[in-house]
Amino acid sequence: MDAGADDPRHLLHTTGAVAIVVGIVVGAGIFKTPAMVASMTQDHGWLIAAWLAGALVSLAGALCYAELCAAHPHAGGEYHFLSGAWGKHVAFLYAWSKAMVINTGSIALLAYVFGDYMTRVVDLGAHSSALWAVAIIIVLTVTNILGLTVAARLQTAMVLLLVGGLAAVVVAGFAAPAAGLTSHPAPTWFASTPSAGMLGLAMVFVLLTFGGWNEAAYLSAELRGGPRAVARVLIVSLGFITALYLLANLALLHGLGLAGLATSKAAGAEVLGLHFGAWGERLLGVLVALAALTSIHSTMIVGARSNYALGRDWAPLRRLGRWQAGRAGPMNGHVLQTAISLALVVFGAFQADGFEATVEFTAPVFWTFLFMVGLAVFRLRRRHPGIARPFRVPLYPLTPLVFCAACAWLAWSSVSYAASKAAVHVSLLVMLAGFVVLGGLLLHERVARQRAPGSP
Repeated sequence: MDAGADDPRHLLHTTGAVAIVVGIVVGAGIFKTPAMVASMTQDHGWLIAAWLAGALVSLAGALCYAELCAAHPHAGGEYHFLSGAWGKHVAFLYAWSKAMVINTGSIALLAYVFGDYMTRVVDLGAHSSALWAVAIIIVLTVTNILGLTVAARLQTAMVLLLVGGLAAVVVAGFAAPAAGLTSHPAPTWFASTPSAGMLGLAMVFVLLTFGGWNEAAYLSAELRGGPRAVARVLIVSLGFITALYLLANLALLHGLGLAGLATSKAAGAEVLGLHFGAWGERLLGVLVALAALTSIHSTMIVGARSNYALGRDWAPLRRLGRWQAGRAGPMNGHVLQTAISLALVVFGAFQADGFEATVEFTAPVFWTFLFMVGLAVFRLRRRHPGIARPFRVPLYPLTPLVFCAACAWLAWSSVSYAASKAAVHVSLLVMLAGFVVLGGLLLHERVARQRAPGSP
């Protein structure tokens, strides 16, 4: 449907797009997951191999997305690909999951992370963390409403600060006494092999930390540089992120050793404390808060565009499909996203162990839909063989097959991990509610057709 005269324009530079992607990916997770992956692999070699495998799976997926974005550029990103490949019913369920589970849940959780840190700086009372969380969601929403150019500039500045902070962790780790070499004269490089279940679980957390590169698809209709520009953005972003993550893990191993890293509750803080003293540990709090800010901001940018695509396809949701050209963004999409995120904050949707709960809540749904996006590469080539593809997946069909196999394995691993947890059951209930809403939309369309002039 045509929801308005204004459409997305090519206003976003490559630097801004890379900053948005890096801002989504490099979040608070990199301060948490290295210790978890170390405890699951229990081997230097398998630890580094897990991070390299995560980078390769992400790259395979990025190349698939680059072809889809080049051939089918649209502000709806994955929603648009799923709609073209599998129909708008499947696409609706994906957009529903992003609006109700994936994006808004991440925004609320990260806002609480920011609030917990700011409470140590300025305590606002009994509900200080929640008040800070509400405040930062509103402030960053206003930034996005001001326009994509303003949002991209702010994101670039925050990412530069975050990368500088992570560089300090790397320097501190390598400058500290070699705890790993002292404790283990012969580091365990592939000396023991973790079980398939533990390795799969380690990969779930590694790829959670790499997660977010796929959101570049939502920027494809606004990116300067032609259809191949998304491929450049994805490859540059993932190359930079991979180097940063490998350096961070090697530095933590050097500073704490494998056993120290595996048992650490705050590895980054410990490493900074070893080199910079007490104020270095406080610096980590600033880094975590900044990581939360960059992830919230980037998630808001892409999440609102998913809502926009939803409004373009469904008449009852047409208000979401309005694009304000003057501000280069879907303002109504931002408003809905903010309302749901604030509701999750107000009702205290996350508990103290919210990081793992978020994995349990989102991972099974996320990897299942990503598997379907990978399959869309094959289906759209078959359905539209003559369409121009300025960028094609290298080593087709091997590359998309590797990506689909990895997604299927990770969906299974995440379900196995979370099967006994309450969060995954809540996630399934939310998806069932999506089926009910979809049924209501289909009924509305049927009634509208029957009432249309000339209908039998």
